Amino acid sequence: MKIFCIGRNYAKHAKEMNSDVPTSPMFFMKPDTAILRPGTPFFYPDFSKDIHFECEIVVKINRVGKNIAEKFAHKYYDEIGLGIDFTARDLQKQCKEKGHPWEVAKAFEGSAPISKEFVAKSSLDLENLEFSLFQNGERVQLGNTADMIFSIDQLIAHLSKFNTLKKGDLIYTGTPEGVGPIAIGDELIGKIGEREMFKVRVK
Repeated sequence: MKIFCIGRNYAKHAKEMNSDVPTSPMFFMKPDTAILRPGTPFFYPDFSKDIHFECEIVVKINRVGKNIAEKFAHKYYDEIGLGIDFTARDLQKQCKEKGHPWEVAKAFEGSAPISKEFVAKSSLDLENLEFSLFQNGERVQLGNTADMIFSIDQLIAHLSKFNTLKKGDLIYTGTPEGVGPIAIGDELIGKIGEREMFKVRVK
């Protein structure tokens, strides 16, 4: 299983990070050990003092494909989930300053919590899909796929130029504005519409 993560796919998030809005999708990858299974707590690592949440719509690939045309991309996924791209912001800052890759800040174990279920895309309006993240009962992120710079189908077409997509691969499609730090004792709840998709406790 491969985990693709899209960077800066919401213009307001790019702005809050003082970054340029990309003209083509940018991505990085996480190993399968980054997946945090539903019901598993996230243990705050000792190598960072500034872990941030980034809530994202997640697409699950359902078949093998390479060089997929955008007009056919919809055939390569049936289900939508929700996840978090945990980021060690302090390590990311150091990587940026040194011109180093970001994996140390993005790809650590447990850095990709995933929803307890995936929802059939046929039951959703993918062009106007609202999702949110609550931290200790307070809504901290509210996003809508209508605000994506690159659509799901565009992302699939782009990623498949560089990698063969396989059944079970996941695409974290980018986070909206409102990212922020977590602390030990936090409870994070992610929702698509009013449906609770995950609950993560930070220990």
